[in-house]
Amino acid sequence: MKKWSIVSSLLLLILLSQLPDQGSKIHANAEENDSDELVDPPKIEDKLGAVPHGLSTDSDVAKREAESISRKTLRNSAEKFEFQAEVSRLMDIIINSLYSNKDIFLRELISNASDALDKIRFLALTDKEILGEGDDAKLEIQIKLDKENKILSIRDRGIGMTKEDLIKNLGTIAKSGTSAFVEKMQTGGDLNLIGQFGVGFYSVYLVADYVEVISKHNDDKQYVWESKADGSFAISEDEWNEPLGRGTEIRLHLRDEAGEYVAESKLKELVKKYSEFINFPISIWTSREVNVEVPADEDESTEEGTSESTSEEEEVEDEEDGEKKPKTKTVKETTYEWEVLNDVKAIWLRTPKEVTDEEYAKFYRSLAKDFSEEKPLSWSHFTAEGDVEFKALLFVPPKAPHDLYESYYNSNKSNLKLFVRRVFISDEFDELLPKYLNFLMGLVDSDTLPLNVSREMLQQHSSLKTIKKKLIRKALDMIRRIAEEDPDESSDKEKTDVESSDKDEKKGQYTKFWNEFGKSVKLGIIEDASNRNRLAKLLRFESTKSGGKLASLDQYISRMKAGQKDIFYITGTSKEQLEKSPFLERLTKKNYEVIFFTDPVDEYLMQYLMEYEDKKFQNVSKEGLKLGKDSKDKEVKDTFKDLTKWWKDVLVSENVDSVKISNRLDNSPCVVVTSKYGWSANMERIMQSQTLSDANKQAYMRGKRVLEINPRHPIIKELRERVISDPEDESVKQTAKLVYQTSLMESGFVLSDPKEFANSIYSSVKTSLKISSDATVDEEIEADEAEEVETPKEVNEEDAAVNEDADTEPSYKDEL
Repeated sequence: MKKWSIVSSLLLLILLSQLPDQGSKIHANAEENDSDELVDPPKIEDKLGAVPHGLSTDSDVAKREAESISRKTLRNSAEKFEFQAEVSRLMDIIINSLYSNKDIFLRELISNASDALDKIRFLALTDKEILGEGDDAKLEIQIKLDKENKILSIRDRGIGMTKEDLIKNLGTIAKSGTSAFVEKMQTGGDLNLIGQFGVGFYSVYLVADYVEVISKHNDDKQYVWESKADGSFAISEDEWNEPLGRGTEIRLHLRDEAGEYVAESKLKELVKKYSEFINFPISIWTSREVNVEVPADEDESTEEGTSESTSEEEEVEDEEDGEKKPKTKTVKETTYEWEVLNDVKAIWLRTPKEVTDEEYAKFYRSLAKDFSEEKPLSWSHFTAEGDVEFKALLFVPPKAPHDLYESYYNSNKSNLKLFVRRVFISDEFDELLPKYLNFLMGLVDSDTLPLNVSREMLQQHSSLKTIKKKLIRKALDMIRRIAEEDPDESSDKEKTDVESSDKDEKKGQYTKFWNEFGKSVKLGIIEDASNRNRLAKLLRFESTKSGGKLASLDQYISRMKAGQKDIFYITGTSKEQLEKSPFLERLTKKNYEVIFFTDPVDEYLMQYLMEYEDKKFQNVSKEGLKLGKDSKDKEVKDTFKDLTKWWKDVLVSENVDSVKISNRLDNSPCVVVTSKYGWSANMERIMQSQTLSDANKQAYMRGKRVLEINPRHPIIKELRERVISDPEDESVKQTAKLVYQTSLMESGFVLSDPKEFANSIYSSVKTSLKISSDATVDEEIEADEAEEVETPKEVNEEDAAVNEDADTEPSYKDEL
């Protein structure tokens, strides 16, 4: 036992003596490595140009990330997918586009990043833990450049995307906007509008030939989406890059011809131009040189004294202590930092006097994703105070969206963004404005609504009705102001008061508005009874006295004849057709003005717009037209009483309600009008063209047809004479029917039996050409049956001969 204890003690002493040597060796190795390479890899922010808040990584992770950044090929382990057909077509258009303004890619990526940040901030209202802690809670957009590898990265700390989201949003399932945008581009559309169709991401291929999207959602692992725009993309679990925590980073491997986007100055310029009013800070990782004071060695200081250099030497004496401070020199050092590019205060929080027209135009372009040169037609920036406090900014776009009326009643889409205490809540809430104003762009920032708001809560919230009412009033005032400021809409007296520069800029603006959004005003008159009169003032139309320009109801009333009580109008398919209508003959002759309504929605409009400024509307193609009394009316009626009674009996099969003397005709023999509260001829045609129309149900709404005759016309006068002499004459009855059918067609109705009408016309032509009514069409000369049978035989014999020749002679195929 004693021997074993002695041996173990000796071994322990030997081991302890070796430890200091090993420690000194490790220390020595560390000192050697200090000069060459750090043992621990540097943090991302240590002058490597990456995000400064990144995590510390080991050497393997740093190596894998460097490989990932420099690669331009899809990872072998990634899961491959094919792009959906419409997306492939879209990408082909973009890649092969000769579009010169490639700058739009950056604004589209920043816009998408802003949307992702909006979503996570909204979810955080009800679940604060969803934001995480530390850097993850910072809602920001960061841009970083790798000039050496020509890689541009845009990162956000938004909601991020799961694997399923990456597949759905970036490849296989095309949104409705994809098809619409492709069609627009193929018909000569502008690529600049790509953001309005929801497919702005694909604009990256204007400048990049390989794109990586690294994304981390709270509910999934971190994934990498990558594509070379060759018809396919790949997704793999991210094992190469540093953990994002949450959010998305897009890496663009720039093409050789897109080298200008590696310059910091170019990116700063683009952010200022397109994304100045994004609601989240946009920062760029930038380098700059600063002067730093460092201790100066005595040898160096003597050299610097003899030769001029960029650094300066300073020697300072402490007057109080009389001691000299150590000598220092100033050297230039490159530092990296985040520079915020959009430090402009939210525009709607400023007073309207502080905001310039150019700033309003810039903010509109950012909000609407419309970066054309056109400015919004008008805007309204106001603050509402009282029980309900909110700030709002509304814009009238210069052009209507491509799908404005496609799903008018089924769409919940709204162009109005809702903020609560500067926090974005939703842009899918359509209760703040009625549907007929859904073309307006803008935002509402309320201090009254609760932050943890939901769609259901908003619908029931007491403040909502007040906000909606004020928004409608301000919106209509804004549209009315376009008309008031337009010189074409003003009277000659008002025109002289307008400055020439403003006059040129505002000229024709309301006509432009009406051509784009006039149908919305009409729909408003139908839907919004409380604002019907306000909207009627915005109504525009052409008339018999407008001279090809648009006129208002107020202008019409100012031109009314003395004693005129009704506003006359007529509906149809085109102005040119209506100008030749027989309904206008007497009205035009007596110098009455008649409004032309040529839009199908006008028929529905006039069912709701019954009067304006105590003047009733009168459709001149319906019963009830009054143009003043004539002392001879009763006498004329008595003279043609026999004809009208006889004609009604002749047309009993045509469902004619009555035959009357007309007060609206001048040159035409007759015309067919409808009852006052039934459908007009134009409305009948519109309803018949409906896809799911029911002819049986429509019969109840058809107006009763009344044949009005012109007692001064020679045809009518001759018919009267013939009826008096022989009321049973069949030729006279046929003539009366033909005259009715002709007037029915001229009045805009569709004939129920076109064949009968055609036969009547042909009979009339025969009579005028003095062809006997018994004359028939010559029968066709048919070929003999024998010839028909022989012909196939001859053909068969020829075929047989050809077949024999083919058997005896070698074919071309054999020769080959």
